[in-house]
Amino acid sequence: MSRSKEELASIAQLGSQSTQYVYDYDPKLLERFSNKHPEDDYMVMLNCPEFTTLCPKTGQPDFAEIRIAYIPDQYLVESKSLKLYLFSFRNHGDFHEDCCNIIRKDLTALLAPRYLEVMGIFTPRGGISIYPFANYAKPGSGYESYAKSRLFAAIDRREWK
Repeated sequence: MSRSKEELASIAQLGSQSTQYVYDYDPKLLERFSNKHPEDDYMVMLNCPEFTTLCPKTGQPDFAEIRIAYIPDQYLVESKSLKLYLFSFRNHGDFHEDCCNIIRKDLTALLAPRYLEVMGIFTPRGGISIYPFANYAKPGSGYESYAKSRLFAAIDRREWK
């Protein structure tokens, strides 16, 4: 069940010997490929333990672990493109909550998944930890009630670091 050259043609970053790092937010870096198992429900979990962005007011760096989980429909995100996309937040100034919602919206637009969630576990600054959580369920997918339950379950301490 290997992939054809045609299926892989749209993936430009993976295997590139000349990776270009973009230092300000750029959703065009995201790439996707076809899901060979669209009839199955399964979860894809991705973790970025070294996410950085800038405070939009002070310009000071903010550090976080970004956790992404999704149930794909027709597409999956290519992981190197996701790495470069998340890296593009490096010099981008936005609040923690905005970053998680932007990531959720960009991945939803790219993938049209059945379900997707993004959790940010930001390093404390000023004595306060911020853990934004944003999720999405495709209308009619059957995951709408799950999305709502996950949204409220995000306050469960077991999900906090």
